[in-house]
Amino acid sequence: MTPQAVVIAGAGQGGLQAAISLRQHGFAGSVTLIGAEPGLPYLRPPLSKAYLLDGNAEALTIRPESFFASKNVAHLPETRVEQIDRAAREVRLSGPGGGRNLPYDHLILATGTRNLRPPVDGLDCACDLRTLRDAAVLRDRLTKRQRIAVIGGGFIGLEFAAVARKLGHDVSVIEAASRLMARAVSPLMSGHFAALHRDLGTKLHLGQPAVGVDGDGVTLVDGTRIPASFVLLAAGVRPNTELAEDACLETGNGITVDANLRTSDPAISALGDCASYPDPRTGRHIRLESVQAATDHARLIAARIAKGDMAEYAALPWFWSDQGDQKLQIAGYAGPDATEEEVAEGIVARFDTRGLVAVETVNNARVHMKARRLLEKGGLADIDAMVDAIIAA
Repeated sequence: MTPQAVVIAGAGQGGLQAAISLRQHGFAGSVTLIGAEPGLPYLRPPLSKAYLLDGNAEALTIRPESFFASKNVAHLPETRVEQIDRAAREVRLSGPGGGRNLPYDHLILATGTRNLRPPVDGLDCACDLRTLRDAAVLRDRLTKRQRIAVIGGGFIGLEFAAVARKLGHDVSVIEAASRLMARAVSPLMSGHFAALHRDLGTKLHLGQPAVGVDGDGVTLVDGTRIPASFVLLAAGVRPNTELAEDACLETGNGITVDANLRTSDPAISALGDCASYPDPRTGRHIRLESVQAATDHARLIAARIAKGDMAEYAALPWFWSDQGDQKLQIAGYAGPDATEEEVAEGIVARFDTRGLVAVETVNNARVHMKARRLLEKGGLADIDAMVDAIIAA
């Protein structure tokens, strides 16, 4: 039976896309979108890049207020889902309207992630970059010249570092791993971006975890002091699984879902950064921190609810990061055991035991798009075939 009431817990890009796609698929029942933050749902990727430079918050809005009225979607900002009652199919809400229960026929968990807080003394002194409010605070601090320390050499930390250097600040990046973006890119690409950031004037401290933060800077594990007038914490995230855990849903590295993105309760789905789903290529459960994955998850779940479509999730992952004048694009998803081959300057192919699994490019949208089309077909087994297909075509 088609559900008549869908509740979406989480008003990020994935949650909003679920509401949009439900209406696009002709779902006529009630749709309620619940978000903890004030205001309309907004784009997060520009927070560490364009927004820091232009401060244009309106440009981040994904849909205007009129969308919610015209599509009959109830949007509840500044509201939290505190509890799921699976037996009654209700969620317990808190927010401006006070505590109340909201029934559902199907519940979509789009609860996202929150910043990881590593065991570093004094982290309360550090800034975050997760929400529009966080970004506004940072933008204000960037108005005068500063010594800045960034804890974390992943996408967010490096994007922020590049912007801060462009604005003339003295920037140090502290990364516990021995190379930048180690979880996301190949060693070759890590080296390329380490050279870029050093050329931009950023000081890199690799393989030296931070152990303390205070008002004057950061202390590393070997005792080195990094002077800083403020510190940004960008050391990764952890999925928001507490609601699911309290409701006795299966969880692991995220909320566990099947190939149709259903949790262990078929009346509840999960999507985006908080969902751990089977990789179509390997069958292993993975969790991706990706706007593309969140929106594709949302489309599949909406089609299942509205039309009974039981397609399995099979979208190819892809990612991007803008750092300085260089756009890193990654087609596919490579695990930690992948090998690498440099195909040409700024193009790295990654392989697992099944063959080509991912292609990394720098400022090369043409090859990136060809790689996505190639990998969507199942990939090729060796680098010569990949070169023929991507470079020579």
